[in-house]
Amino acid sequence: MKADELQVFSPYTRELIDCVQMHNQIDAERMVERAYTLFKNRELHLPMHERIAILERLIPMMEESVELLTIMAAKEGGKPYLDSKVEVLRAIQGVKSAIDTMRTMHGTEIPMGLTEGSQHKIALTIHEPIGVVFAISAFNHPLNLIVHQVVPAIAAGTPIIIKPASSTPRTCLTFIDMLYNAGLPKEWCQALICTSSLAQQLVSDSRIAFLSFIGSAEVGWKLRSLLAPGMRCALEHGGMAPSILANDVHIEEFVQKIVKGAMYHSGQVCVSTQHLYVHQACLDEVALALKEHVQRFKIGDPLQHDSEGGPLIHPNEVKRVQSWIQEAVEQGAKIVSGGNILSETMHEPTVLLQPAINAKVSTSEIFGPVLCLHAYSTMEEAINTINSSSFGFQASIFTKNTDIAFNVMSSLNASAVMHNDHTAFRVDWMPFGGRNQSGLGWGGIPHSIREYSREKMMVFHSQYLRR
Repeated sequence: MKADELQVFSPYTRELIDCVQMHNQIDAERMVERAYTLFKNRELHLPMHERIAILERLIPMMEESVELLTIMAAKEGGKPYLDSKVEVLRAIQGVKSAIDTMRTMHGTEIPMGLTEGSQHKIALTIHEPIGVVFAISAFNHPLNLIVHQVVPAIAAGTPIIIKPASSTPRTCLTFIDMLYNAGLPKEWCQALICTSSLAQQLVSDSRIAFLSFIGSAEVGWKLRSLLAPGMRCALEHGGMAPSILANDVHIEEFVQKIVKGAMYHSGQVCVSTQHLYVHQACLDEVALALKEHVQRFKIGDPLQHDSEGGPLIHPNEVKRVQSWIQEAVEQGAKIVSGGNILSETMHEPTVLLQPAINAKVSTSEIFGPVLCLHAYSTMEEAINTINSSSFGFQASIFTKNTDIAFNVMSSLNASAVMHNDHTAFRVDWMPFGGRNQSGLGWGGIPHSIREYSREKMMVFHSQYLRR
């Protein structure tokens, strides 16, 4: 291995997949200066119709490469083949959503003539690109997260520098090559393969106008504290994604959804269901149903089409998840199902019953295949327990009673609450992001385009303007 190369390993087999050239501080400086100079020169900006044409040419390229992108993402990220294919198809829809937003996004008219001083005026707003965007991405959706950060920048008309996760750079680089082949000039989107310390330096650069960060809360909030004055940001962290099961539902009707929400991508999703609250009267029944479904959840080689779950991204994560489980058991939790390390890279899907409130699995995001089961006596007790957390991302309520649904949905401290679905539900045009420790700002294609834009108001005066 050369000192300036990044080794990319399969999270399942730990075999070396590729070596990717890394950038140094001089390379990063050149990228920032190139992007900043480009943005400052209005004559070099791409007209909207050209940006639309580029994205329209990109779509068939992606459609023709679905299998290639699926295998690449599954191999370097570890998400099973079928779920990786869904991710690729979602990424294509994300590009289409960006085009739709470009065609419908517009400013507004501000009322004038309402006072004597505002007579003979008309005011309106327009959207302008914010400036150079620096985006730091995560490994768990190696294509779709890149699309969610890069494509909105193209749509908004602003240059972007994207740092993919160190474990999954190949999918990002392949997608960016497709953008170039679709006609995007290279200076508009540059991939930065670098260390975390070098990326941190860019956050404080006054030439950067916006930081888009997807990753842990610990890192994200630290980066926010380093932002240059005037720099805006969107932070997408994680949470503990609680679900409540009311006692009026048929358990078998929803247990499969709950298991999917908890174990999808081996729990390595920022809105993976980590806690399930059930009425104490049906605790045993739910525990048994979960055990049966979790034990049937097939984990294995992510390239096999029948695998439902795969490896954790690194062997150290397997050890960490196991240590959290052991700590919970030592503090009184019972293992309903699983609880074991299967290999260097695989951990058994696990259900824990009644972990202590101060255990790590109760206070922090585990980012692994673990579901914690809790009993409640009243709905208010469940709501208060959930709201005591410092996190606030997506949550869900399973009930056939609309009054219960509306009560829970309005009472939970969450950025989004699903009804009769798991916490990991998402479509790419909806707003997506956390509150409190879980993040800042909205993601989602249309919302990121707006984040990458600034509104400007223009006020015209003429004696012929009368209202």
